[in-house]
Amino acid sequence: MPKSACIAPLFAPHFVARQPCFLDDLAQYGGMKKITPTLRGDTYYLRKRVPIRYSVIEHKELVHISLATDSFDVARRKAPEVWAQMIEAWEAKLDGHDTEGEARMKAARNLAQRRGYRYLDAPEVARLPLEEILKRVESIVDKRGRLDMKEAEAALGLVPTPALTVSQAYDEFYRVAGDRIVGKSPDQLRRHKAPRLKATNNFIAVIGNKQLADVTTDDMFAFRAKWLERVAAGEVKAESANKDFIYLGAMWRAVAQAKGIALRFDTDGLALSASKGKKATRPPFSDKWIKEKLLARDALSGLNIEARTILLVMVNTGARPSEIAGLLPEEIRLDGKVPHIIIQPNANRHLKNRHSERYIPLTGVSIEAIRAMPGGFPTYAQKSATLSATVNKFLAENGLLETEQHSMYSLRHAFEDRMLTAGIDERIRRDLMGHGLKRERYGKGSDMEHVHGLLLPLAL
Repeated sequence: MPKSACIAPLFAPHFVARQPCFLDDLAQYGGMKKITPTLRGDTYYLRKRVPIRYSVIEHKELVHISLATDSFDVARRKAPEVWAQMIEAWEAKLDGHDTEGEARMKAARNLAQRRGYRYLDAPEVARLPLEEILKRVESIVDKRGRLDMKEAEAALGLVPTPALTVSQAYDEFYRVAGDRIVGKSPDQLRRHKAPRLKATNNFIAVIGNKQLADVTTDDMFAFRAKWLERVAAGEVKAESANKDFIYLGAMWRAVAQAKGIALRFDTDGLALSASKGKKATRPPFSDKWIKEKLLARDALSGLNIEARTILLVMVNTGARPSEIAGLLPEEIRLDGKVPHIIIQPNANRHLKNRHSERYIPLTGVSIEAIRAMPGGFPTYAQKSATLSATVNKFLAENGLLETEQHSMYSLRHAFEDRMLTAGIDERIRRDLMGHGLKRERYGKGSDMEHVHGLLLPLAL
């Protein structure tokens, strides 16, 4: 049996369709079973040598990828999946790299570097001092006076810039920067792509679907002017415009670097001044509102059981909706001295940051509610945006929002406020909320029974 046939069943269906060399390469460099996580500090990492096959598109010899856990068992389960995703991301880069135009550009750049000068496009070469131009011209002929076209391409910038439109640059970004989305669930990937696609479409609507290499500073400021009109008219906030500028700049620079495209625009001074006044923050629900409105008899009966349970679990845990929705059955611990949930990376979702991995004791209505859903929340496990939209629409339509600024997420802020009012230590509060600590973190923190005892008096 060929090697690839033995390995293929270990992969998700989309991996099986890859070419045999991809599967062989993965097996050759560690496969799916031979990866041992490495502990650095209190976090496990995947540390592996980059296969030679990908050396043309990955400058590192070794990769160190955080597995965002201090549990060896969790790290050991995650490592093969993360490595497989890295391999697929490199394959995507390789697919986009091996084209004739890009190969010529890469060869020209490398040759220029070996000759001791920087590769420049022909118009840029023409703007060099005459002495430098003559030096480059002299380098393109051999001792017999014959023209060497490879030398000419490198010295005089004669390789055509790879053609790539603004819309194509969006698609290409997810090929050349595939490592940035490793580990994300389908829902998280959709949310990562949505604002970048929106920014791309906004730019095309104003400026047009130009070649990326032809986008100028004037184009960027014309785009800015259109946004400024909308901000001045009160349609949008300046922050929305600035996000478009940031997303476009980051995507285009990543693509340009990978494809050897010289960008012609400057972003200095592009950002719009932020809206004046106090920055809007999501207010917390008051305890009175939660008790008398949200927890009133039958107040939530019109909400489907999964969404209702997640909302009630938020009341006394302050966990993010996506964290609760993504819980696996084994992460819902209802037996033992302290019923609790475990927030950790799993197949359903990628955590926001390394501080988000934690346990949270269950109390009050939260434990009573989750007893009805010990197997988790399959409807929303990878669709947290749908969850939020469903719950917020229900709350709005049924008069259950304390103000127009309130939302489902306000329960998280309310939980944090209750802990603060009760005088719970900052370290414990941040650990429960999944926030980083603004000082050196020593020890393992309080034990679960102690934290449970602190939360019991706060339970609603």
